[in-house]
Amino acid sequence: MSAKRVAVVLKGYPRLSETFIAQELLALERRGLSLEIWSLRRPTDRARHPMHGQIRAEAAYLPEYLRDAPLRVLRGLGAALRRRNLPALLALFVRDFRRDPTASRLRRLGQALVLARELPADIAHIHVHFLHTPASVARYAALLTARRWSFSAHAKDIWTTPDWELTEKLRDAAWGVTCTRDGLARLDALAPGRTLLAYHGLDLSRFPIPPPHETRDGTDPARPLRLLCVGRLVAKKGHDDLIDALATLPAGLHWQLDLIGGGELRAALEARVGTCGLAERIRFRGALAQPAVIEAMRAADLFVLPTKPAPGGDRDGLPNVLMEAASQALPILATAFAGTPEFITDGTHGVLVPPGDPAVLAAALIRLADDPGLRRRLGEAARARLVRDFSEEAAIALIAGRLRASAGLSSDVAAHESELPACAS
Repeated sequence: MSAKRVAVVLKGYPRLSETFIAQELLALERRGLSLEIWSLRRPTDRARHPMHGQIRAEAAYLPEYLRDAPLRVLRGLGAALRRRNLPALLALFVRDFRRDPTASRLRRLGQALVLARELPADIAHIHVHFLHTPASVARYAALLTARRWSFSAHAKDIWTTPDWELTEKLRDAAWGVTCTRDGLARLDALAPGRTLLAYHGLDLSRFPIPPPHETRDGTDPARPLRLLCVGRLVAKKGHDDLIDALATLPAGLHWQLDLIGGGELRAALEARVGTCGLAERIRFRGALAQPAVIEAMRAADLFVLPTKPAPGGDRDGLPNVLMEAASQALPILATAFAGTPEFITDGTHGVLVPPGDPAVLAAALIRLADDPGLRRRLGEAARARLVRDFSEEAAIALIAGRLRASAGLSSDVAAHESELPACAS
């Protein structure tokens, strides 16, 4: 293996909600790439996915707040004073700060100074996940150290970062990928041809064969319909709409819902559940590691994820939990929003309803509860779609090829790009 390595910059690591990043890091290592992880924040989740334990790369942590590590910041500044690219970095930072005069912008510069000083000499390239805060740090550090950088754009970073900032980052990056056509369209509108499409997909070898699913229809109170929703408790996941929809279901339909995920809205959602009189039917299970999530999917009758736009513009990409549900042939009810229709065709691989409409969501729940045969057909079709078109192999081949070329490990990029499946061409 070559001594050259790639630094991967993340906002937080490890995170339970970012299985797609852990999966990618592990797959890149298995393709022979040597990585070093740099995180802007320390972990806050108490649990970890098994994948995190399999990743060989060590994680280093930048100071989340500059006041917490003044000596590291001063050493970074001292090292920067000796670099020939410092004037170019300061000119860039001043332009950015004039348009975004915030403490966060200053913190990004300080973190970049620390990163630039502490990056080992064998780091040949910087790759960053998310085009907002992490990409600012990576961009500044890359400029200061005369390295190239690339990006993986996902969801919130695409839709909440100002146009001027996205445009300039797209221009400066060596290359980038994003995981939905929805996101690609926005980035291409700002800087055509700078970004490639690479669906996350799943490494299906990590998932068990689907179980035989029950035929519960909710008519027997002793065998209630088991609903499952997995996602951070934040506005864009639409948990409020799901609770409101469940509150209108007929009394003769017996059901239970497990909500898996942690987040800032838990107290508000628990209060909403209490107000609706559903506390005995809805269980908040918190954030769980992937094996526990998969076990919950194997025990469920229907997966529900009613994502929608959040205040401020935040939105999902293509949630990996939809593919995880499909891996277990679990039927899916979701909203026709963001990247979800790129995976699920309404009536073929699942049922899609408009975002932000609890009444239509409730009607779809009743329809699916009443028809176990339809649920079985949809679940099987979703798994077939996943196996055929959403393996992780094509995306990893593309990203690994690009990283190898950028780090001087290989010049063969076109061969990897030709491996993309028809759905991602």
